[in-house]
Amino acid sequence: MAKEQSITAAYELAKEQYGELGVDTDQVLQRLGEIPLSLHCWQGDDVTGFEQSRVALSGGLQVTGDYPGKARNPDELRQDISQVFSLLPGSHRLNLHSIYGEFSQSPADRDSIEPGHFAGWIDWAKEHTSGLDFNGTYFSHPKADAGFTLSSKDPEIRNFWIEHAKRCRTIGAHMGKALGSPCVLNTWVPDGSKDYPADRMGHRKVLKDSLDEIFSEPADPRYLKESVETKLFGIGSEAFVVGSHEFYMNYAQDTGKMLCLDMGHFHPTELVADKISSILLFQDELLLHVSRPMRWDSDHIVILNDDIYLLFQELKRSSGLDRTHIGLDFFDGSVNRVGAWVLGARSTLKGLLYSLLEPTETLVSYEQQEILFARLALQEQLKTMPFGAVWDYYCMSNGVPPESSMISEVLAYEKQVIGERNG
Repeated sequence: MAKEQSITAAYELAKEQYGELGVDTDQVLQRLGEIPLSLHCWQGDDVTGFEQSRVALSGGLQVTGDYPGKARNPDELRQDISQVFSLLPGSHRLNLHSIYGEFSQSPADRDSIEPGHFAGWIDWAKEHTSGLDFNGTYFSHPKADAGFTLSSKDPEIRNFWIEHAKRCRTIGAHMGKALGSPCVLNTWVPDGSKDYPADRMGHRKVLKDSLDEIFSEPADPRYLKESVETKLFGIGSEAFVVGSHEFYMNYAQDTGKMLCLDMGHFHPTELVADKISSILLFQDELLLHVSRPMRWDSDHIVILNDDIYLLFQELKRSSGLDRTHIGLDFFDGSVNRVGAWVLGARSTLKGLLYSLLEPTETLVSYEQQEILFARLALQEQLKTMPFGAVWDYYCMSNGVPPESSMISEVLAYEKQVIGERNG
């Protein structure tokens, strides 16, 4: 009770200070509660999945570390994700890769997956999430070993992956209809080459033709929203990635598909935040994959760093919050996986909160009047405002631990649940 009183008292002081800047913190917290994150299922088992014939992780993806207690089956993974949700304020979604279907009773290769393989996830989602999102899985498969899937010049390989993509569309639409919330289906392929190719255009034309065939039947937007994801390079595709930013930006603009910007898929000196206004000026919606790249596409756990501040500031300033789907995409096998999930998601939510607490109209007014000193000074003032007090109050109001209690909750779950998997 004393802690709750202390949090409330700190919030009231913060509310007053933000109010002096014209920011209503009560309205901000209500708005934050309306923004769901789409949590990625693959943090819980190091992108292993539950296919019967599992192969080594490929497609330029790597997970380092071997922290004990990772989820070994769908029930354990759902248990862990439920725990994560219990430590996050707000109502959120879950993002599944196709390799996370339940295949023990009905094995299927990827060109044969069906909605029934995900019935358990749909039933669970009805009680625990605000919706499901979905991804085709174009890596960690013998038919991806040559480095090309949808852009392969081998018709047998290409047709296998086209069929996989079509089945993912069917599954995603089924999820959206069953849960009453459109499923965001993202398509990313790791296609590319380690050294310089002689026929870039040929592979890109094949990829375009494959995508055109996949999307030839229109999706019902009540149940399915579709995106395509860009990338600069990957391990094993350093010289050439077929689905580059320019390729997919043009494809999205030409076809009306959403563009997916993954924070780890660009050059380290590029700011994803700087791309948002340009894209939202021409496209209706945007998908973000929030991660923390470190020197290469390493997808570290999200922390509240400058990239996150800038990303959500720009999203708010561009009036893009209602038009952007926010997903997480990181994986770290070297630490407590539930803790990684919770930390990354809470850091993302804090970035959103920080942006919503910004008196954007005042900043724009200073800019329009060319009072640029005041614009910069107010931005500096915001850095020392009692943002943490507002965050703790938001957590308490949603019945989840404030920042000072989060670590102990994660460690208790590790001791009581995760630790039992080591035997």
